[in-house]
Amino acid sequence: MMQFSPLSLEDAGADQRRAALVYVTEAFAEAILAGIDSDNFASAALSTALRELVASHGEESVACFAESLPARVRTGEFSTGAKH
Repeated sequence: MMQFSPLSLEDAGADQRRAALVYVTEAFAEAILAGIDSDNFASAALSTALRELVASHGEESVACFAESLPARVRTGEFSTGAKH
């Protein structure tokens, strides 16, 4: 089984990742404008993303990837504003 390793926006495929991020950001904004709670949309987006990754890479690879998330969150990789 191939080990799933997400790449940064600076790696190969960066143009597609940037384009995908634009699409996801726009979908998020549209959902909020339609009255969908941002937490509910974020939860649905994460669930959908994980489902797609598991379909492509398998449970074990995605589980290993998910294990890296706490450290990445704590270092601010996903933060857009002031730290809490």
